[in-house]
Amino acid sequence: MPPPTTNPSATPSPQPRAPRNPYLDVFANRRIAAMLLLGFASGLPLALSAGSLQAWLTVEGVDIATIGFFALAGLPYTFKFVWAPLVDRFEPPGLGRRRGWLVLTQIGLALACLVMSGLDPGRSVMAMGVCAVAIAFLSASQDVAFDAYRSDLLGDRERGAGAAVSVLGYRLAMLVSGGLALILADQWLGWPGTYRLMAALFALMAVVSAFSPRVAPAQGVASDVRRELVGFVSMLVAGGVVWFALRALPWGALEADRFGRLAVLSFCLLASFAAALKAARWAGFPSFIAPWDAFFSRDRAVALLALIVLYKLGDAFAGTLSTAFLIRGAGFSQTEVGAVNKVLGLGATIVGALAGGAWLARHPLYTALMVFGVLQAVSNLGYWLLSVAPKNFTLMAAAIGLENLCGGMGTAAFVAFLMALTDRRFSAAQFALLSALAAVGRVYVGPAAGVMVEALGWPTFFMWTVVAALPGLLLLRWLRRTIDTLSRPAGSSEETT
Repeated sequence: MPPPTTNPSATPSPQPRAPRNPYLDVFANRRIAAMLLLGFASGLPLALSAGSLQAWLTVEGVDIATIGFFALAGLPYTFKFVWAPLVDRFEPPGLGRRRGWLVLTQIGLALACLVMSGLDPGRSVMAMGVCAVAIAFLSASQDVAFDAYRSDLLGDRERGAGAAVSVLGYRLAMLVSGGLALILADQWLGWPGTYRLMAALFALMAVVSAFSPRVAPAQGVASDVRRELVGFVSMLVAGGVVWFALRALPWGALEADRFGRLAVLSFCLLASFAAALKAARWAGFPSFIAPWDAFFSRDRAVALLALIVLYKLGDAFAGTLSTAFLIRGAGFSQTEVGAVNKVLGLGATIVGALAGGAWLARHPLYTALMVFGVLQAVSNLGYWLLSVAPKNFTLMAAAIGLENLCGGMGTAAFVAFLMALTDRRFSAAQFALLSALAAVGRVYVGPAAGVMVEALGWPTFFMWTVVAALPGLLLLRWLRRTIDTLSRPAGSSEETT
């Protein structure tokens, strides 16, 4: 049979259009663009109440112990879970769900930066501290609103892309308010001008938030609004009463030196927090209490909470005064610190996080936590070497790059650990609680670090940062079986090799 012939006059049937790249479908939309810009807004304030502010205070001649106490300005990041339920329950009118809080916090950040730009650190240390706390509080509130907005806005297929793009925006913002701010302040604008520029950026971000995609209204609330408000107010009142009552006691010789004062403040803070929790349970604060109850129902819950605080403690000690050390202790200029500590360090952190994620894809969670925890501790010796060696730009770059690379790997494993601890019934609330607890190490070591540097000097201090990492590693080893259980899906069996 002859082969069939084709009719040249026939109209060819349309060819099926090649499917678009699924990654393009996910990334090329307005919602993901909003994640990039709002991630930038989320990352912009952190350095303005931490590293950049530390550099400003350092060049103005503020003593190192006072600079160390400025780390307490970051406490709102630790306690943001306290008011997070209220952000979930209420919305400022006019802009829709979530966007109202974003705009409100960003306008507040712009105003706080503008006020701070008019202060003299040498004469107005207390006012600078108040502004730093205000920036941290508004920033933590913005983080709560942004995390909720991202969860509400993105669909299942968009969440991975949204998380990646928001992290990229966050890191770019840290580069702007960290390294670039140091260079601008040193070379052109000075610190007041730099903070005015940051105020303008926050005002621009408020406009971006106002025109970001809307999210669907909430279908309903989990509990009665009045009960939530009564519980919240009761918690604040109880904590405040205990705090002021304890501070009114005659502590006398216990507060005679800085270590004793720090111990007294720690006791008062913990007692106030315990009283606040008791009041929340007594009055009824459902969205706050239920996630706690669920977490403490698990085996070794207290030990797991201790590991969250201790795992990155050595890393936090080394990093809390790193900017002050590089400028005052090692003798580098603000431009050199901005170019290396902020730019190279940030890049090394990103590379470390990516490398840590790749390792986690092929190794158990416990192994990653232990390997990266050891590397974090050992990498602090680079700062010790920098403190005893003559001034050397290459050595500074190597020490900073190594420390941030290992810190990034540790962060990847640590975030995976927090996610493994989260109960799916309370994933948003518990992650806020656990991530806030993780910030304790970063915030609370500042005062102790400043006092230790004054008493021991930089070389001995950096040796102690290595020692500070050991309790977390020992606790991690003791919890190995628990962590292995966490990293295995429920109902699965271990594979045999």
